[in-house]
Amino acid sequence: MSSSSLHLGSWVHTCSISSTRPISPTNCFTWRTTHTPISFPPFKARTRTTISAVRFTEELQQQQQQQQQQQMGFNFKSYMVEKANSVQQALEQAVSLKEPLKIHEAMRYSLLAGGKRVRPALCIAACELVGGEEASAMPAACAVEMIHTMSLIHDDLPCMDNDDLRRGKPTNHKVYGEDVAVLAGDALLALAFEHVANATRGVSPARIVRAIGELARVIGTEGLVAGQVVDIQSEGLDLGEVGIKELEYIHLHKTAALLEGSVVMGAIVGGGGDEEVEKLRRYARCVGLLFQVVDDILDLTKSSEELGKTAGKDLVADKVTYPKVLGLEKAREFAEELNREAKDHLGGFHGDRAAPLIALADYIAHRQN
Repeated sequence: MSSSSLHLGSWVHTCSISSTRPISPTNCFTWRTTHTPISFPPFKARTRTTISAVRFTEELQQQQQQQQQQQMGFNFKSYMVEKANSVQQALEQAVSLKEPLKIHEAMRYSLLAGGKRVRPALCIAACELVGGEEASAMPAACAVEMIHTMSLIHDDLPCMDNDDLRRGKPTNHKVYGEDVAVLAGDALLALAFEHVANATRGVSPARIVRAIGELARVIGTEGLVAGQVVDIQSEGLDLGEVGIKELEYIHLHKTAALLEGSVVMGAIVGGGGDEEVEKLRRYARCVGLLFQVVDDILDLTKSSEELGKTAGKDLVADKVTYPKVLGLEKAREFAEELNREAKDHLGGFHGDRAAPLIALADYIAHRQN
């Protein structure tokens, strides 16, 4: 599959998912528009020695990350637990158990099943970074988690990825049936917009409308939907037909777009200026792509028990992934590069306020599930 057959146009243009400005020369994808892609050998199964070395490296990275956070006086684990608890409580209230019982049970089954709550945390952290309060961002944070959950419910359906396990539990359609699962996802999508519109307090109507517009854009045909459809079309194609440009198009839209929207919405409702919003957009775009690169690596290197979802499904579906295109070690190097560049975009913000977003980038880069 060539770029032209996908109608992707200019690669620099397609990277700009929802930005109203041209991509900066310092953007984390520019280097691939000016360099000829390198051909890497096909991935080979790793030996036990290599696996041990990788685990040692992962442990070392985690220790270094903890030391950096201690130096900043920031406790990332406590921060994430606090935000996750706040988000969980807000989601419980937003999706109460009422008639019709079955659809609300299905919505709550997936929405309240736990998870890392990375998107809500990014939303709240961005809001606080520009001087806003958690309460102002909470409806937006809940909305992005509702939409993320919707995407997981639909992604797991037999007509999509046909998955049986999510967050260590049977997928929604395995419990409630395909018909109710589709409707549960649809209901969460609708509720997300209603919740931002009706529950946001202390934010001007203009900023609420702007945040809603941002959310709509990053999940439609300029965002999540675009990435999903091209991902489906790419299954089974060889590396001569799907290369790094097509792969990044898929994941900038399918995965990175909603993470970007989470950060940008937080900055908008927090009162951020245009320059602050755009800097955070660039940070989020790098973090969003980083999330997917790491996800591809984990799918290849971890077990289903470790991940809480079916491992190795990308190989079974013959999907194009970063380890498949770049090789495992080059994919790891790319992840580290994205992490560095994401944090570079936070330069100029107050150090203490930026600490959560710095730590979130490190967490996404070094997470184990």
